[in-house]
Amino acid sequence: MRDVFHDELDEIGAGVAEMIRLVGVAIEQATGALLDADLVSAERVIASDERVDGLRVDLEDRAFQMIARQQPVATDLRVLVTTLHLVADLERMGDLALHVAKIARLRFPEAAVPEEARDVIAQMGEVAQSLVHKVGDVVDGRDLSLAQAIEAEDDSMDALRRKLFTLVLSPRWAHGTEAAIDMTLLGRYYERYADHAVAVARRTIFIVTGERPAPANGAMPQR
Repeated sequence: MRDVFHDELDEIGAGVAEMIRLVGVAIEQATGALLDADLVSAERVIASDERVDGLRVDLEDRAFQMIARQQPVATDLRVLVTTLHLVADLERMGDLALHVAKIARLRFPEAAVPEEARDVIAQMGEVAQSLVHKVGDVVDGRDLSLAQAIEAEDDSMDALRRKLFTLVLSPRWAHGTEAAIDMTLLGRYYERYADHAVAVARRTIFIVTGERPAPANGAMPQR
């Protein structure tokens, strides 16, 4: 019976890994759509969000059924309960990539990002991709040192958002209110994507240790 339980637990883990892969692809494609006015990539991100949402529902159902049927205790229960929160973070990361793609689609055939903001947005996209790849390694290998290092990279995203905000508020900004609103929203979307990546890493630490890491300044509290 325990072999069946752990097989089911492994299947949930595989589903989580697939969610991480999907939200990583989504933010990469959404960033490309923004910078290159690539409508095909934007539409692909928008369409693929249903897959992420569906995986969350499926994994939640599986976790609830295992808790009800098997009545797990100790580490197994901690894994299942924490997974319920973890997949919610991943779904939100997918939603944030979706929002980025929708801005790219809204401004098509023009590029959504003015020339002077391109470098910052490109860097934000790179940090987001780096974070989600690290999250995949953390979840797969239960790598606590890497989980803790993720927060330092999140600080880079916060700094980039401040840089973007400074550009928008500069007297030299010549692209009007609409573009300023787009950049402000994009900065928020990328920052929140990174915050949820940090939350996934923190939840992984909790799965392994049973202890909740103290939140860094500005980090999202875990529920």
